[in-house]
Amino acid sequence: MRSFVLAAVTAIVCAGFAQAQVTEEDLAKDAETPGDVLTNGMGRSLQRFSPMETLNKTNVQKLVPAWAFSLGGEKQRGQESQPIIYDGIMYITGSYSRLFAIDIKTGKELWQFDARLPEGILPCCDVINRGAAIHGDNIYFGTLDARIVALNRKTGDVVWNKKIADYKEGYSYTAAPLIVNGLVITGNSGGEFGIVGEVQARNAETGELVWTRPVIEGHMGTYMGKESTMTGTLNATWPGDMWKSGGGATWLGGSYDADTNTLVFGAGNPAPWNSHLRNAGTPVEGNKGDNLYAASRLGINPENGEIKWHFQTTPREGWDFDGVNEVVPFVDKDGNKRFATADRNGFFYILNREDGKFVNAWPFVKNISWAKGIDETGRPIYNEDNRPGDPTASADGAKGAQVFAVPSFLGGKNWMPMAYSQKTGLFYVPSNEWGMDIWNEPISFKKGAAYLGAGFTIKPLFEDYIGSLKAMDPNTGEVKWEFKNEAPLWGGVMTTAGGLVFTGNPEGDFMALDDETGEVLWSFQTGSGIVGQPVTWEQDGEQYVSVISGWGGAVPLWGGEVAKKVNYLNQGATVWTFKLPKELAAAN
Repeated sequence: MRSFVLAAVTAIVCAGFAQAQVTEEDLAKDAETPGDVLTNGMGRSLQRFSPMETLNKTNVQKLVPAWAFSLGGEKQRGQESQPIIYDGIMYITGSYSRLFAIDIKTGKELWQFDARLPEGILPCCDVINRGAAIHGDNIYFGTLDARIVALNRKTGDVVWNKKIADYKEGYSYTAAPLIVNGLVITGNSGGEFGIVGEVQARNAETGELVWTRPVIEGHMGTYMGKESTMTGTLNATWPGDMWKSGGGATWLGGSYDADTNTLVFGAGNPAPWNSHLRNAGTPVEGNKGDNLYAASRLGINPENGEIKWHFQTTPREGWDFDGVNEVVPFVDKDGNKRFATADRNGFFYILNREDGKFVNAWPFVKNISWAKGIDETGRPIYNEDNRPGDPTASADGAKGAQVFAVPSFLGGKNWMPMAYSQKTGLFYVPSNEWGMDIWNEPISFKKGAAYLGAGFTIKPLFEDYIGSLKAMDPNTGEVKWEFKNEAPLWGGVMTTAGGLVFTGNPEGDFMALDDETGEVLWSFQTGSGIVGQPVTWEQDGEQYVSVISGWGGAVPLWGGEVAKKVNYLNQGATVWTFKLPKELAAAN
């Protein structure tokens, strides 16, 4: 299950790299310390902004490969991870629940951990993993059989291994854990199987549960091993027993706003997709059929798991518009503390950080058809003619009326993280311009089986491009520039104080763009599609940039006609690390 090169680890320690344990203070300051990357998002606010200016618009063309590391084997599926870097070591997760420790000077493997996955796992959207977390002397990551594992960061030995949920019921886990005040905080995956979304907090040292918070109304939370409070009010927005298998997977993980001491997690689609079955007998108007807290953002107290506030982006959701997209704290032009989130439903939202109240929203993709806009309270103004039809209203009861809806169920933006630049004040949003034929079908719940009640086919909106990286002004909703890409964009974005925006595409190009114009200033062909998340750090006075390359994820599995456009792309699993040599940086 584990292999490591003890001599290499010893050499690093003897070379003087060994540091003290990673503390809460270290995690809190991650965004300000260029010598390491300790959190998913390059800071728990998920801004993905680096204050480093060594690498900039004038010298980025001199960025060169430093080393490349192959994850190897036959497990070359989608690689969506973000590296963690500390104490001279890079930690990166790979497909099929693997974790690698790599010497950042040489690119050599120090140790590797492979989870022993059982038969019968039920991953929805490829066998991916989005990264690890670090605290104390441990490195943490989740597995496809819905477990959270703590390893000794120096040796790869297992410290503890805990069960999040039962994989046989459709649960899995793919997100990077979040660590706040000594707690390892996780979500869950499996929304297409009628599971119940939940956030859990564990003692980082022991793995013991401290609290749990289900995100579907009617379910009980726990605190210190005992029932605490119910989520929402039973049957307030769910009819009958539908809440018991209500979905709402918290599959992307969360962010932490230190200013308000709030965890912010998103909840995915309600189950099943068929909104008519889910809300039989419930009127369209009003909030009785909202199905809280699916397709929502939740503000959670990190100490006890109590819900502070919620904002639902798509009430009575019927298009698989998950509400999990990252929520990023920032300060607007007037000095107000705000959250920004680009939803799968195609709208870019601004919320108040104190209470999650709606401030504003704008479309960030084209031709949205399911809603005419967002009203002054933040609720969508539905185009009910664009809701997939009720199968019971059809002649044979086998298929409801089909509609062409925009965006597709893979979203105007899916999991791929956007970035915020403290330099320009803009968000850089990876998006896709596509729609879908979608229809509803009858479905019955069966534990561990797919629970959709819908059929669909994704289609591109335009002939020349699908992917679109947009620079958005969060004060006005204006798109300052747009970079168009033929294939869908599915990887993360990073910005720097040097005026650069880094991202990759499925065609394999790792690129640096001008943050003010969108012009591509530098690119490197990695040999496989990029769906990973770039990071940058400083070492011995030189700036480094890393990204993992390896095509996969949901698009080739669920993409319909779009998948046919990208089926020529090669899989892979390589960590590429680049640097700006000191002498070239000095030449500028």
